[in-house]
Amino acid sequence: MTARLSLYEKAEHELYKLDRSVKGKFYDFCHRFRQNPDHPGLDLKPLKGDGRVFRAKIDQSYRALLAKAGVDEQGQERWLVVAVRHRKHVYEELSVAINRVTGEIEFVDLSVVGQSVLQRAGVTLTPVDLTPEAELQQPAPPPEVHESVAVEPAAPLLSGITGEDLRSLGVAAQLIELALAVTESGELDQLVSGAPLLTKDILYGLAAGMSIDEVRREITAPVEVELADTERDDLGAALARTTVTTIDDDLRVVLEEGDFRAWKVFLHPAQAKLVDRRYNGPARVSGGPGTGKTIVALHRVKHLAQQLPPGHNKPILLTTFTTNLTVDLRARLSSLLEPDLVARVEITNIDKLAARVLNENSLSGTGKQRIYDSVAIGILQRLLFELDGKRWEPEFLYEEWEQVILGQSLGNRKAYFDARRAGRGRSVSRPERAQIWKILEQFTARLDKENRETWGQAAERAARFEMERAAKIKARQDRKDEVGGKDLIHRDDSSGMRYIAHRYQHVVVDEAQDLRPAHWKMLRAMVAPGPDDMFIAGDTYQRIYDQQVTLGTVGVNIRGRSSRLTLSYRTTKEILARAMQVVDGTGNAPSYDDLDDGTDTLAGYRSVLRGPVPELAPCETWDDELTQLAATLHAWREELTSGDGNNPRRDPRGNIAVCVADRDSVNQVMYYLATEAGITVAELTKDGVKGDGEVHVGTMHRFKGLEYQKLAIVGARDGVIPRTAVIDRYRESDPQRYAREERKARSLLFVAATRARDTLRISWHGAPSPYISR
Repeated sequence: MTARLSLYEKAEHELYKLDRSVKGKFYDFCHRFRQNPDHPGLDLKPLKGDGRVFRAKIDQSYRALLAKAGVDEQGQERWLVVAVRHRKHVYEELSVAINRVTGEIEFVDLSVVGQSVLQRAGVTLTPVDLTPEAELQQPAPPPEVHESVAVEPAAPLLSGITGEDLRSLGVAAQLIELALAVTESGELDQLVSGAPLLTKDILYGLAAGMSIDEVRREITAPVEVELADTERDDLGAALARTTVTTIDDDLRVVLEEGDFRAWKVFLHPAQAKLVDRRYNGPARVSGGPGTGKTIVALHRVKHLAQQLPPGHNKPILLTTFTTNLTVDLRARLSSLLEPDLVARVEITNIDKLAARVLNENSLSGTGKQRIYDSVAIGILQRLLFELDGKRWEPEFLYEEWEQVILGQSLGNRKAYFDARRAGRGRSVSRPERAQIWKILEQFTARLDKENRETWGQAAERAARFEMERAAKIKARQDRKDEVGGKDLIHRDDSSGMRYIAHRYQHVVVDEAQDLRPAHWKMLRAMVAPGPDDMFIAGDTYQRIYDQQVTLGTVGVNIRGRSSRLTLSYRTTKEILARAMQVVDGTGNAPSYDDLDDGTDTLAGYRSVLRGPVPELAPCETWDDELTQLAATLHAWREELTSGDGNNPRRDPRGNIAVCVADRDSVNQVMYYLATEAGITVAELTKDGVKGDGEVHVGTMHRFKGLEYQKLAIVGARDGVIPRTAVIDRYRESDPQRYAREERKARSLLFVAATRARDTLRISWHGAPSPYISR
């Protein structure tokens, strides 16, 4: 009988760590197993501890551990590979079970649990292969304790927690007594290293100080399912609920690429309900760095794409603010979806989308040159010099124009006089508004004369075009409803207009906090209001541009459809703690707006991961800082390329990055690393990664939305973060503006620090940034 073989998710991650030759042998084993599971060469046998777990021979040294999950509709046996182990690490006590909360198959491995915890819980492991070599690996018996010696037992780490508490939350039954025997964090780390994901999250959450009710609400409830009594022991039914990978030719490619690629698209089970839910209108997901907002957005696109009927159009839009993040989103989505479904998704940054709308609505050769904000401010500065307008700073006027006049589509002076200026800080009187309007009229006239426009103007014009298009679509539908749903082809022909429709069925936005009001008006007009029309992911703590938007005022109503993620599955507790000190040195997270009329906060934001404490590295000079940086990168590269018993060898490309605080120093860093340190580099540009070097280098803005295993931030010194020369002039004249500029600088460093998954290093020469507490 042939077999259908699937790979347990944790087993897939274990395979990444094995030598390339073992991976090849495992794939050959899978091919033979699928052809005939009972082949004598496989030596398939059940374990004595749990008869549902079998071990089979991959080669002389390695064993596959499998669970049999019944027979499928075609009569094939269904098997799940739950682990791949060296034979000396295969114990009779290995077991599988169905979690009472999730209904998923869980594999429990007690061999990674610390010996002291096993002894306190009275557990002894029995090796399957009792060869002389294996016997030498057996742990020594516990030392004798004489009756005269009184040893004070250490207090349990989870004091006040009962076995029933852990069972009801969803901790694997085999680990409950062991968890209660843990007395310090190192033992807990060992225990959860081989535990199912839900158990790991629960135990780390409780150890971090979460209450039982908080764990139940934030960790258990999102993944809980109702199980019939007949399903509690049905491995076949449980397999359908378990995240597995079908073993085929594609698996070989994934195993060779290593686990960082898989980690970058990993959807935590607690977030799956956000992806698959049917929403009655626009929905928003917020949360701090590492909580998985981008991953949720990508899997939402995947879910929507899989529901599409056959076709070749692109009814789904995935958009974000920066071009380089768009490149990263495309790469990640390509690893989630088949090419034919990726082709059904429009993936573009928001300004390019606006430019396309303008090109479609402009005569050939009549388009304006679009300029960036820095160029526009320079033009405004020259105008003020000509007008002797010393009273106004060009930055203040430009932001007034962008955020108030363009942001609210104010077409005349009266509308500006009546407009609200929420969040602008400095108040202006009616006479001052008259002066501002007159100056900005001359500014826009000069842009028109030079056939130029800012990207803000382009977005506002594109929004108007799309809103006019949406109005025509609505008028046509209203007319069709009036005539009882009859076809309007003849009416369309007589009016000179063919049938038009909304551009998209679904719009998904990542890094939503950085979009302009005009962007939102354009997106709202591009998709018909209705179920699953818009899905929005963003975090106002990571806002690094001056875009203040209330979604309700631009037609995007998210009331009752907002979710907040508080658990970080992608940034370690240690990195998170350092980053939290950046956004607020007192440790009390300040509140930011929530893209609507409420406030957002990082209160309750926590991580379930652990790692090394971020390194803070003061340096004497800039040259000293570059020298130390090079030494660190060499060590990181060696660590990745050599690997060890717990980590696979990996290509450092895409895994190591240098974030430069001062944009003027990026070229210096790249030149030094390439010419003096012998490290190849690739620059992070606005269009993505330029080059094929080992280490990515870029400014803080370029790291928006990206993720790296190891990250070094250099030049984080006083005067650069924040730029004192820029913001100090507002300290007395405009305190609200000063606070806003300081918050933006904190957010920038916060974003940079949380791009690291495992390892973070921050260095400076001279005095450190005041946001870095030592």
